[in-house]
Amino acid sequence: MIKGFKDFIMRGNVIDLAVAVVIGGAFTALVNAVVSSIITPIVALFYQENADGIAGPTVTGIYGQEVTFPLGDLISAVISFFAVALVVYFVFVVPMNRWKERQARKAGVDQGPEAKLPTEQELLMQIRDLLEQNASTRP
Repeated sequence: MIKGFKDFIMRGNVIDLAVAVVIGGAFTALVNAVVSSIITPIVALFYQENADGIAGPTVTGIYGQEVTFPLGDLISAVISFFAVALVVYFVFVVPMNRWKERQARKAGVDQGPEAKLPTEQELLMQIRDLLEQNASTRP
């Protein structure tokens, strides 16, 4: 039972998903704090905040109302996404891929770019040959 659990956990997609969720959640708070304390004030240098505290270009709508486009929030979201993605990739995905490559090398599996899988036709020919060989050895 423990071996099955270990095999399940060591599958690449399960590890990648767990890492992305945990690190993404933890790192997002840090990135949001940095962005809100640095990027949002920089945007506020160029745009005055409206009554709701949103900084961005303000346009008069077709009914005469003021409409503010919250560029600070958009920039914050973009920076947060890229920062979290970079950390998850370089801290977890790259080492996990290296670990998988080492495990494959230990097992003698060639996963390089020159490793070529057989085509469907080649596989069918191998199956045919094995079936003929098996049929000829039966009494």
